[in-house]
Amino acid sequence: MSAVESFNPANVNLSARAVQKVRELVTEEENEELKLRVFITGGGCSGFQYGFTFDELVAEDDTSIEKDGVTVLIDPMSFPYLAGSEVDYTEGLEGSRFVVTNPNATATCGCGSSFSI
Repeated sequence: MSAVESFNPANVNLSARAVQKVRELVTEEENEELKLRVFITGGGCSGFQYGFTFDELVAEDDTSIEKDGVTVLIDPMSFPYLAGSEVDYTEGLEGSRFVVTNPNATATCGCGSSFSI
């Protein structure tokens, strides 16, 4: 399946690098119940900020996205801001981190961790 065929604008997509990194981190923690939680908070230099954490608990109203054995959770308040986005993992001069490519963002900060709509 090509990347174009798997893209769903009503969902959040995971890159192969993000899937691989989540899998590595879950293995390091020796806890197969861990899921990557992606969320939005107020703050940052552009108004909203992306957040990432690992969570074992799935709330009843969470959106759960699974790809290649990796699960991402998104709470209902964050989902509208993330719909159509891709979660990726990057390593570079700025360090290693999860990043979001968000088509809903009208402006982002220089480091890419905050955005406005």
